Amino acid sequence: MGLTIAEKIIKEHLVSGNMVAGEEIGLRIDQTLTQDATGTMAYLEFETMGLPSVKTELSVAYIDHNTLQSGFENADDHRFIQSAAVKYGLYFSRPGNGICHQVHLERFGVPGKTLIGSDSHTPTGGGLGMLAMGAGGMDVAVAMGGGPYYITMPKMYKVNLTGRLRPFVTAKDVSLEILRILTVKGGVGAIIEWGGEGVKTLSVPERATITNMGAELGATTSIFPSDEITRDFLKAQGREDSFTPVESDEDAEYDKIIDINLSELEPLIACPHSPDNIKKVSELAGAKVDQVCVGSCTNSSLYDMLKVSALLSGKTVNDRVSMSVSPGSKQVLSQLADLGALSHIIASGARLLECACGPCIGMGFSPNSGGVSLRTFNRNFEGRSGTADGKVYLVSPETAAISAIYGEIKNPMDLAKDEEVMKAYMRVTVPDKFKVDDSSIIKPLEEAKRLELPIERGPNIKPFPASKPLNDVIEAPLILKVGDNITTDHIMPAGSKILPYRSNIPYLAKFCFEVCDKTFAERASEAGNGIILGGENYGQGSSREHAALVPLHLGIGAVIAKSFARIHMANLINAGILPLTLENGEDYEKLEEGSGLKIEDVFQGLETGRFTLLDRATGNEYVLLGDFTERQKDILLAGGLLKYVGGRNNS
Repeated sequence: MGLTIAEKIIKEHLVSGNMVAGEEIGLRIDQTLTQDATGTMAYLEFETMGLPSVKTELSVAYIDHNTLQSGFENADDHRFIQSAAVKYGLYFSRPGNGICHQVHLERFGVPGKTLIGSDSHTPTGGGLGMLAMGAGGMDVAVAMGGGPYYITMPKMYKVNLTGRLRPFVTAKDVSLEILRILTVKGGVGAIIEWGGEGVKTLSVPERATITNMGAELGATTSIFPSDEITRDFLKAQGREDSFTPVESDEDAEYDKIIDINLSELEPLIACPHSPDNIKKVSELAGAKVDQVCVGSCTNSSLYDMLKVSALLSGKTVNDRVSMSVSPGSKQVLSQLADLGALSHIIASGARLLECACGPCIGMGFSPNSGGVSLRTFNRNFEGRSGTADGKVYLVSPETAAISAIYGEIKNPMDLAKDEEVMKAYMRVTVPDKFKVDDSSIIKPLEEAKRLELPIERGPNIKPFPASKPLNDVIEAPLILKVGDNITTDHIMPAGSKILPYRSNIPYLAKFCFEVCDKTFAERASEAGNGIILGGENYGQGSSREHAALVPLHLGIGAVIAKSFARIHMANLINAGILPLTLENGEDYEKLEEGSGLKIEDVFQGLETGRFTLLDRATGNEYVLLGDFTERQKDILLAGGLLKYVGGRNNS
């Protein structure tokens, strides 16, 4: 039997386990990346290992999330990350150089290599043929130290593409179409490979848009073949020597195959408040728009920006609309200016923002009260924009630009009748040569020059929350009951008011679950311990381990759910919090917030995979499941990954 693209890369990097779906495997990691919203924790965790330098082929620290320096906190954290990067031998991408995924694609990604990053959209690298996965900061820290990255061997899905996208239909619409088909839960436990003749019609930036949004499917990662189109992209970046062809075998087998005819797609839109709430743009045409945002790691490439510029050329943003444009990297911004395309964007009345994540994570440019915001981003979770009642829709750059001009949702395919617009739009292509300027990337020093260098640590960096070894009995109140598809934005919100405190867990705790229940943090703090109950797909979204570390600080000992998102479940285990699922999903309705709960014989349950939950309020007992690997059991028993690693290093 032949191998898929992912199976070939896994086989080459396998250090433990067998390539059998459902079995835990350990992978050698070639590259890592961090960003500043998660990076401070990752480097604090790496520091505890006592290693003189990272052991990967390449590791990069990016500053792209917390770039708004309205106080000392972000500036201090940036200094901390930069000094840690210098001391431990990482590349450091300065603030303003761009979004980690866009810059990594441009300057560092290598087909056939493994990459993990402390950001859930790290699968963007799959557009280059990398096995790129999002992970929690602790897992990234261990990988930087040379340790394996452990995942459950995924199932293999394949999406066969045929045909060619019509004008004004984009890779973003392909992403929304697969979300329509699979939903935000449909990729859980799977790697999605994109293939078929239609792949040859997609540029690397378009492929990266698709793999980027694979994170919204809950997939382990998504991946494209590395072919001549990949070679051309790397050559244009001055990195042709990084090219390696990677493709699946003709007789490779897949657990699921999905067919999409690109020629039949039309512009799509994800409605509030989930990326899989998909409709055709034509169905919503005419609805009023208050705000339009172009950018994010999904749609901020030069290709996307040139198309937006072409559509805005000679036009003015509607009087009722506030529009922002955020190029994905300094390379994109510089080349936009050199080509004269930036002037069209500025002349339209759009506001030019920094090359950073910005509005996507609520870091400025929030919509007005109840405002309708069209965004080329990847997530539209409730409150993520920074406006609690904002209505965020996800669209392509073309839909965003034309809607900004008209002040209402507009189907960009209507522009096909305008010959002048069509000519300008159809002239947009990926350049044969990108403008390369790595002056904002600080290269690692020789080890001898950095051994004695200090790490700069500001007062905002606080100690890790203390964890304890797992007890045989967990007795605590059901402190919070929440529904399906609870995101890490629900658990630990982002935004300009909160992100500066990413290295201050006690302060962050004040905002835990405030989207769901503003009293939660106070109640949990007063109780001193607690159990959380969730529905399906608990913890979807960002890889931020703060969504586990903050509940740990508040005394949460266990989280019970109908099902968990992959990265968040790993983060809970790494934090020493016991994640368990209901054997019978109908039992969810029977458990009431405030009830006293008791899980007995926890150690026995770790071995059998079955736990008994007693509801003291009713006397009822329920069966919980916990299918953990031997390594995960040891991590839980030790009280978290850092204590587990520390114990192994000291033994």
